[in-house]
Amino acid sequence: MRDVCRKLFGSGGDTVWLEPPFRCDYGTNIYLDEKVYFNFDCVILDVCEVRIGNHVFIAPGVHIYTATHPLEAELRRTQEFGKPVTVGNDVWIGGKAVICPGVTIGDCSVIGAGSVVTKDVPPEVVVAGNPAKVIRRLD
Repeated sequence: MRDVCRKLFGSGGDTVWLEPPFRCDYGTNIYLDEKVYFNFDCVILDVCEVRIGNHVFIAPGVHIYTATHPLEAELRRTQEFGKPVTVGNDVWIGGKAVICPGVTIGDCSVIGAGSVVTKDVPPEVVVAGNPAKVIRRLD
């Protein structure tokens, strides 16, 4: 597994675990710290950088997107567009959550299952829903 991670990702700690199947666009734009766990059926569209901190648990079916598309049809024909995604340390992302382009998730936060995260998430909160909203603080 370590050899696969080293070849696939821009960087990856020795304690990264991927449950297959796992899908990504390029892999080289994904930067993982230590003790990152991806459960099965996760997808990362890494047109831009995706940075994931230490001790992050990613449940089955989570999708992380950096790719965006302009509303104007002519611009969509030209090139890839995207915004980076950052996931802090000690984060838990629940099953089938979607993390949208440009989002930063703060340290020690929890993303509820099925959530669609369209805006930054502060540290030490639980967010849930579509769109995801803070439902409680974790003090």
